[in-house]
Amino acid sequence: MKVLITGITGYVGKRLVPLLLKEGHTLVCCIRDLRRIPSELKNNKSISFVELDFLKPNSKLPNDIDIAYYLIHSMSTSSNDFESLEEKCAKNFKKLISTTSCQQVIYLSGIVNDNSLSKHLQSRYKVEQILQSDNYYTTTFRAGIIVGSGSASFEIIRDLVEKLPVMITPKWLHTKTQPIAIRDVLNYLTKAIANEKVYNKSFDIYGPEVLTYKDMLLQFAEVRGLKRYIFTLPILTPKLSSYWLYFVTSTSFNLAKSLVDSMTVEVIGKENKINDIIKATPITYKESVNKAFVKIAQNSIVSSWKDAKISGVLKKEYKDYINLPHFGCFKDIRSRKMMNEEETIDKVWSIGGKKGWYKFDFLWEVRGIVDQFFGGVGLRRGRRHPTELKPGDALDFWRVLLADKKNKRLLLFAEMKLPGEAWLEFKIVKNKLYQRAVFRPKGIFGRMYWYAVLPFHAFVFKGMINRLVEK
Repeated sequence: MKVLITGITGYVGKRLVPLLLKEGHTLVCCIRDLRRIPSELKNNKSISFVELDFLKPNSKLPNDIDIAYYLIHSMSTSSNDFESLEEKCAKNFKKLISTTSCQQVIYLSGIVNDNSLSKHLQSRYKVEQILQSDNYYTTTFRAGIIVGSGSASFEIIRDLVEKLPVMITPKWLHTKTQPIAIRDVLNYLTKAIANEKVYNKSFDIYGPEVLTYKDMLLQFAEVRGLKRYIFTLPILTPKLSSYWLYFVTSTSFNLAKSLVDSMTVEVIGKENKINDIIKATPITYKESVNKAFVKIAQNSIVSSWKDAKISGVLKKEYKDYINLPHFGCFKDIRSRKMMNEEETIDKVWSIGGKKGWYKFDFLWEVRGIVDQFFGGVGLRRGRRHPTELKPGDALDFWRVLLADKKNKRLLLFAEMKLPGEAWLEFKIVKNKLYQRAVFRPKGIFGRMYWYAVLPFHAFVFKGMINRLVEK
């Protein structure tokens, strides 16, 4: 079958694509910027790509679509506008998909059976209603907390458990939920294709246990062999809870606010027959945590929430940042001859995360702390893989715009809090490594910032390029 997928650079979409290929389907993948096509998919003859932004659709879809997956969520582009963004995307998607021969639209939503829904869950439910149509069948799977290597909930719980032996926590830690493993979510999504028993129906999908968030933290600690003590205080307001999550975990503040808003609502699935229909047996929370750490140990995390735009500050598309500006910019440009080109490339592609920045790491750490203090992402995100980089990856407080190993060029865009915009480029030309830091200031404060940090560039950037080229 010919299957259209939206959100292929997202957490679920990245994992769904290889499973559908394995089933023998031909895929049409919608992506907002063709430069962000995952490298492992570029030359696959079973995949075609359509550059399309559903907020402002400017392309047509192939007519011969059989099945479509709607996996677009705007959870936290900003705390106030994600509802209108999701509604607009859904309406534009419906309009475009109705022009094709699509028979079924499959949508991944959130469990919405509580009387007091969060804004996030209300938005998901509204999208579910918008997608219903007389032109095709709809199938909606409503999931609660999704647990897997790289998922937002998994990484936040991991941060809390591994960093804090004793936790003073908000009262919403007693909220009940039914976590589900990412492998089970993908199982439902793939087995729903052309299954008449799920046409025009919605199903809550969930794991076999009802747990509180406190239970999840303690069970996670048990899996990791850690002893943790948790105390809850009723005086921690949602806003204070958001700050608590933001400073302790690697989440952005906007995302923390949306998560806290959702975590105050009980999310327990309604019984249904979906497990009988597709012959599914969801695994327990502990099993899902164990399987996630197997992936982490093998460095085989397929996707991470940190690689989504919601984890940073990019307001435009990647293509709007890919060309380095020249006018009105401050620059720090250095070059060195290399002792060993292959070794230098490997060093460049391993930069950041646990490896660090090769010289004066403590200064990078201080900059990360300052950034976090002012509401930035800091250095907490690390990197998805120790030696592999792809466009869209988070890299400490940078975002990978271009990672072209063939042409020996790596381009990063700063997602730290700055009075302007900053890029960092590494490029190899004729046995020379060129390192360029470009800063486009915004107003007088931008210029003051550049001159304030300029003395540090003399040894930080110099030390970094020297370490990169030495044998």
